[in-house]
Amino acid sequence: MKLFRHETRQASEESRRLYALFELFHTLADFGAATLFIVGSIMFFSEQWVTFGTWLFLVGSVLFALKPSLRLWCEIRLYRMHNYDELADRGQE
Repeated sequence: MKLFRHETRQASEESRRLYALFELFHTLADFGAATLFIVGSIMFFSEQWVTFGTWLFLVGSVLFALKPSLRLWCEIRLYRMHNYDELADRGQE
């Protein structure tokens, strides 16, 4: 069984629920990063807000980096949920 397979996301009610939860977190990270980048960009128009705007850019960048981490974590969880037999067979070899 490979990672990033659509079938594993739909294999059971538990996997559908898990995938939906991770999709929600992924979307929230997108909105959060976009909001921080927009507000940070506006702050660059004023010299006194440049430092705070830079911090918003940094936090927004961390949120963008969180997205692929969430995707990988979700796929690994889905893989483990539906592949116990194959993992047990590997352990016996």
